Amino acid sequence: IGNSFVIRKKKYIYWIFCKNNIYMKFFYQTMLVLSSVFLFSCHQISDRKLRCYENPLKTTDSTELYIADPFIYKAGGLYYLTGTTALPEGEGFAYYISSDLIRWKYQGLLYRKPKDHIGCYGFWAPEVKYYEGRFYMTYSCYMKDLDRMLTCLAVSEKPGGPFIDLYTPWFDLGYSAIDADIFVDDDGTPYVYFSKNGMQDTLATGELYGVKLKKDLSGLMGEPVFISGASQTWEKVNWDRNRCNEGAYVFKKNGKYYMTYSANDTGYEFYGVGVSYADSPLGPWVKSEDNPLLTTDLPKGVSAPGHNSIVEAPNGDLYIVYHRHADVHCQKPNWDRVVCMDRLFFDEKGKLCTDGPSSSLQQICW
Repeated sequence: IGNSFVIRKKKYIYWIFCKNNIYMKFFYQTMLVLSSVFLFSCHQISDRKLRCYENPLKTTDSTELYIADPFIYKAGGLYYLTGTTALPEGEGFAYYISSDLIRWKYQGLLYRKPKDHIGCYGFWAPEVKYYEGRFYMTYSCYMKDLDRMLTCLAVSEKPGGPFIDLYTPWFDLGYSAIDADIFVDDDGTPYVYFSKNGMQDTLATGELYGVKLKKDLSGLMGEPVFISGASQTWEKVNWDRNRCNEGAYVFKKNGKYYMTYSANDTGYEFYGVGVSYADSPLGPWVKSEDNPLLTTDLPKGVSAPGHNSIVEAPNGDLYIVYHRHADVHCQKPNWDRVVCMDRLFFDEKGKLCTDGPSSSLQQICW
């Protein structure tokens, strides 16, 4: 009995020893895996810290981008940037390309006004939309014969142009219509949003409208629907001089329609970006009570941020691209503007938020 007890005891101790070894082996293997994950994460974080940008955006030779009404679109793995620019070649629009949204390389003319164009000057705010296998450009210009600013439509087979006019003007409703933005809904239906702008003595006015487009983009379908005018407190700070909503940009997320727009006068520090929401493309659109999304912040070096577009970054985040005064302390009014961008995000209720406007280093994850 004694020997049997000793043998059983030794087996029990050996069993515990083996079991403990298995646990220890599992423990060490687990710690090894966790350590590897931790080191990899640290490496990734270290890499991300090395990827930063600072507003305003710059060219590959570190020159600030002096472009107003900036619009960025993506095609074939590259980003394209255009906007209102002064050209030595005459009226038209230049463009830049980038693979990372941060450094931009000049590419030349995207569109150049032909000699027989009805437009005289004021070639503003180009936007490019890929639709039905082609690239379409909207832009505004002043037409002397009609004595108003109107929207034109041009087309190209390639994202870098050259863009050739289709309709000059695209539509004429008897008043100035600028800052056209094409939006295509999930069912393929195209819409256009624009600003009805005017002058009453020294008072500038602007109201946003939206309307469904013909399938081939040859014109409007029906009468434009009123979207918004200057109505919130921040939009009324220069009421005797400016009452404008303009520069709309529309997109859709999780079944909700989002519109960013600009208000006030881009030459003054009151200019900023607001947000409206809707459950259908033509509204009714409701302005956010938290407006403005972007506004002047002189201590941050930000003056008159506005007239934006929105683009998806390589990591899937959305970024708002806008212009602001090149010199925050410039004498107003001033129209020297540079390109900036900041991250957008959504809160738990779907409200559009941003990290901007910023002038400090911004970390990126691509």
